Amino acid sequence: MIEQDRIKKILFGGDYNPEQWPEEVWEEDMRLFKLAHVDTVTINVFSWAMLQPSEEVYDFSKLDKIMEMTKKNHLNVCLATSTGAHPAWMARKYPDILRADAQGIKRQFGSRHNSCPNSKTYRCYAPKLAAKIAERYKGYDNIVAWHISNEFGGECHCDNCQRAFRVWLKEKYGTIEKLNVAWNMAFWGHTLYDFEDVVLPDLRSEEFLRPGRTCSSFQGISLDYKRFNSESLLECFRLEREAVRAITPNIPITTNLMGAYKPLDYQKWAKEMDFISWDNYPEYDAIASQVAFSHDLMRGIKQGKPFALMEQTPSVSNWHPYCALKRPGVMRLYSYQAVAHGADTILFFQMRRSKGACEKYHGALIDHCGHEHTRVFKEMSELGKELDHLGSAVLGGYTQSEVAIVFDWDNWWASELSAGPSQNINYLKEVQTYYHYFHSHHIPVDIIGVDDDLSQYKIVIAPLLYMCKEGFDQKLRDYIKNGGSFVTTYFSGYVDDHDLVVGAYPGHLKDLLGIWVEEIDALPPETSNYFDYKGQIYPAMIACDLLHTKTAEALSTYKQDFYAGMPAVTKNQYGDGQTYYIATRSNDAFYEAFFDDLTKQLGIFPIINIPREIEATIRQNKNGNFLFLLNHSRETLKCEIDRVGKELLTNQSYQKGDTLTFLPYDVKIIKF
Repeated sequence: MIEQDRIKKILFGGDYNPEQWPEEVWEEDMRLFKLAHVDTVTINVFSWAMLQPSEEVYDFSKLDKIMEMTKKNHLNVCLATSTGAHPAWMARKYPDILRADAQGIKRQFGSRHNSCPNSKTYRCYAPKLAAKIAERYKGYDNIVAWHISNEFGGECHCDNCQRAFRVWLKEKYGTIEKLNVAWNMAFWGHTLYDFEDVVLPDLRSEEFLRPGRTCSSFQGISLDYKRFNSESLLECFRLEREAVRAITPNIPITTNLMGAYKPLDYQKWAKEMDFISWDNYPEYDAIASQVAFSHDLMRGIKQGKPFALMEQTPSVSNWHPYCALKRPGVMRLYSYQAVAHGADTILFFQMRRSKGACEKYHGALIDHCGHEHTRVFKEMSELGKELDHLGSAVLGGYTQSEVAIVFDWDNWWASELSAGPSQNINYLKEVQTYYHYFHSHHIPVDIIGVDDDLSQYKIVIAPLLYMCKEGFDQKLRDYIKNGGSFVTTYFSGYVDDHDLVVGAYPGHLKDLLGIWVEEIDALPPETSNYFDYKGQIYPAMIACDLLHTKTAEALSTYKQDFYAGMPAVTKNQYGDGQTYYIATRSNDAFYEAFFDDLTKQLGIFPIINIPREIEATIRQNKNGNFLFLLNHSRETLKCEIDRVGKELLTNQSYQKGDTLTFLPYDVKIIKF
């Protein structure tokens, strides 16, 4: 995390854009920040046009004033490099910096995510600006972190990227013959004779649209392009990172990620970042487990280390289909939910509401009225006061888990690029379905990647492990032989790293699972099959594997259609461990029954027995163990506590058997 000895509390504040306002407003902002207990601001995020008005001219006069103001008012600064959007003169003079969309249409200047990551112009001027900012402000001791660019994302399909893609492929495969094999280019007579024959996969070539997604005629090409695009943007991050690190080696460096964001492989990005920061913007109807999953994903990509909540809205997001206000108490609830899952900061976008353009109706600490007499300002001030009181108690806390869920971007991409078996296969929703059981039962979960160690977990779950990457099957063998339990699902083990089928399904997992899958039946949304599990009947939806057992035993069978009687859930003994295969998608009632059995068998227990409407997590550090309890209900709830502890926000002490009362959206942090 932000490794500064003087940081003694959870940082509180957020994005501040004083350059958008007359200077006479700034001092009033400083007064309001003090009232709200704001101690940290992220500045300079979209200031490239201000800082570099022409190719040879740099103007830091306004940023100088802003930096002096932050220092005078004792504000920590997360200093951004301003490169989230290039200036207009650059697009006019160097059009190579402009992106092209998936139809090959060259964009004009405007919007953001608007720089081609393989533009020589962008790769020259972005790190050059970052270095100039670092050199100018290296003496400021209130800079707690570098914020590189802003929310890297999107794709580009321009000539720069096509040329760079060819170079990337040549470095990866060496020869065009190996590339042809990896992509199965003998199909449809697509054989390539030279790397110059490679074209970008997009709507002009291999890709096509289906409801809610883009599919590909040649998944290997599209998969490699997605890897290339993620790495191209990552290289842009690296260029700026190295520019500032060379000048300020002791200031940690991050960029703000976006949770389960499909275009970028954050597990690779995490290896290049000093700490993870991310922006949390759940929609009005998001359930608690979906938000918790995103936090745990961000914690997991950095092997369980604390992260920074870089952005959230105090009240309303401007870009959702329905921009609903956060009800009183929800902003505080979401803030502490982030801390409960590993955040050591609570930061917001934005500090003062913009007066124009698309974010003018996005929430802020200071509303358009410009004063402190608003509901949102009062709520945030109370939160800031609480954080002052909480101090350093939970900083650096980690979470111990006995359960791991595997999440892998290549699987996400590949399983949904496929032209079959069903357009309703949704990798993220499948993973979240399994996560939901453990979240609702107060059992901590680590979200891990295929490169992470498995040995500490009693159970590892890999939903839709469509692509079993090289070496992962052997890692699973070692884990299961030594007593681990493994659960996977339909449409797993089908392909290798290049999205090539490896033989009878589930490929390299056949011996582990003790089965082979003959066919897969895709079910339209209006239909379902059924299967039994311990005397109860549950629906089989989206897809049904028609499988045969080899060494596995059938725990359940289908009840309808020509494959009635075939296994739907299997168990296989492998060494000292066991594996389970769930051959279809079912409902929450089934996962409840199945995992109730499995967790009891493995001795995995909730961290506390309380109503499901109350979320429960534990963070541990040198100060002790901290139980976070969060009421996501609109109702007042009561429950007994099963341990002795002290509630940190109110200083109230509890004995075992005492009754806890939770008001709607209430939060308790109990040290025990």
